[in-house]
Amino acid sequence: MFSKNKPTESEEKKNVTSTTATPPTPPASSPSSSGSSSSTGSSAPAANKPKPAPSILSSDLTIKGHMTTTGDIQVEGTVEGDIKAHLLTVGENATIKGEVIADDVVVTGRVVGRVRGLKVRLTSTARVEGDIVHKTIAIESGAHFEGSVQRNEDPLKNAEAKPKPAAATSGSGS
Repeated sequence: MFSKNKPTESEEKKNVTSTTATPPTPPASSPSSSGSSSSTGSSAPAANKPKPAPSILSSDLTIKGHMTTTGDIQVEGTVEGDIKAHLLTVGENATIKGEVIADDVVVTGRVVGRVRGLKVRLTSTARVEGDIVHKTIAIESGAHFEGSVQRNEDPLKNAEAKPKPAAATSGSGS
């Protein structure tokens, strides 16, 4: 359809002007696209982020200090400190002395301290000495538990708001 071989001088100026007038603009500088780009820009990286592999603390490992992750932790050894994770599994021979905060908590070993979780499960070999704050809880027959149980719609929300020392519950039973 276009059979022109050589554009005239006025057509060249028009092409140059239109080319320089419409360069691709960054989303933040364009007022019409800033609202739509912020919603797509923030959700795309979260959707593509791969889930990290679970961390496994072996039975011969002792950790003194607090641990925080957005991933999963499986403890088979001893931890003296607080743990915050997405999924926390306490192995049968494991011991945790500190507060546990996770979306999902599965205890088959020993926890001395408060447990906070959306879903908390104590298996038949579990031994928990401390309070449990949960949204849902399951306690298998044979589990040993000393403390109070409190249901809360969002037990993770107030995790930092009301710290409670684990040593306050120690003492001898009568």
